[in-house]
Amino acid sequence: MTSKRIGILTYHFSENFGALMQAYGLRQWLIEQGHQAEFVNYHPRYVEEGGDFERLLSPSAFRRNLKVAYLRLSTLQRRLFGSRLQAEQFENFRRDALGVAGPRLFTQADVEAFFATQAGSFDMLVCGSDQIWNPSSQKGLDPVYFLAMRDAAKARHVSYAPSFGKGSLDPAFDNEVRRFVSGIDGLSVREESGVEIVERITARKAECVPDPAILLGDFSKLIQRAEPVGQGHVFCYALRTGDGIRQVAEMISQEKAAPVVSPYNTHRRWREIGETVFPSPSGWVAMIDRSTFVVTNSFHGTVLAILQNKPFLTVGLPGAKSGLNERVRNLLRQLDLSDRFVEAGDLETARLRIREDIDWRKTSTRLAEMQQQGRSFLANQLESIS
Repeated sequence: MTSKRIGILTYHFSENFGALMQAYGLRQWLIEQGHQAEFVNYHPRYVEEGGDFERLLSPSAFRRNLKVAYLRLSTLQRRLFGSRLQAEQFENFRRDALGVAGPRLFTQADVEAFFATQAGSFDMLVCGSDQIWNPSSQKGLDPVYFLAMRDAAKARHVSYAPSFGKGSLDPAFDNEVRRFVSGIDGLSVREESGVEIVERITARKAECVPDPAILLGDFSKLIQRAEPVGQGHVFCYALRTGDGIRQVAEMISQEKAAPVVSPYNTHRRWREIGETVFPSPSGWVAMIDRSTFVVTNSFHGTVLAILQNKPFLTVGLPGAKSGLNERVRNLLRQLDLSDRFVEAGDLETARLRIREDIDWRKTSTRLAEMQQQGRSFLANQLESIS
């Protein structure tokens, strides 16, 4: 197959380890197949920075503007008081490992103007993975992340493992999804729940393919380029809340006689769990690889623990956040590892599970099957380019 030029639209800019790993996984796999893959540097303000206020006097816009205000304040706090070291490490990773280049594109109009240039001419455009199809409070659904915009080169449009983030989608978004998805040539999603959502709305059958981190599978190149990190620790990677996971991590630390270390999180609003460390994205992978045990409430924390055959527990997000557990539950079901999921704070079950070995041979077989699904899907899309 001749080399193709491929543009990727995803959350490549996020200051989140998992987001960077899925971005790295997709691009690296495509490069290893002999293609030119690069990120379209679309970085809208509403993602993480909040965006613009709208209709300030309208009660119906109150929740939206409240989210904008929260994200704006969080961004300001991060810039004033966050870790400059980590900010530099993330930026270096985006430049050196992801190859991100070119000016930031803020809007759909910016993206369309870029696609009208020679630099923006691609054989295939891929949207995915991550929660790019999860409606935000400020924007709702973003047509750019469905590739529903003008593309001068008329590239093949492919979705690779995007996630809606939850097990269901508000029917208020049905018309937009139907319209946006109609322009996608090769359609896939990351979860079975996403397959059901797409089929309910559009009557189209989307393929269920694995997250790009699983697609790639091998993160040894990142581990080799990582800074020196310790070993023998309990690696606790918590997102969104420390509730429930703190107690489990501390119990595992006692059982394993190993210290808890937690990577710095710019969005943390809870008391630190164990010792806070400041790894680069490559160092984050290396710290998982050199840990005694991994405890996480993160999808990608779970993925990297599995890929590196590390004993782990995934702790469910509690309360109103529990709907976000769908992604990781789906993954664990596919790998026959559902028993590695424990509810927040369930120390009795957690204590039983950490004493049970994982059958990594069986898990590796299932992982290989998932990888083949993703690789075959992308290979077919590449072969379909006229």
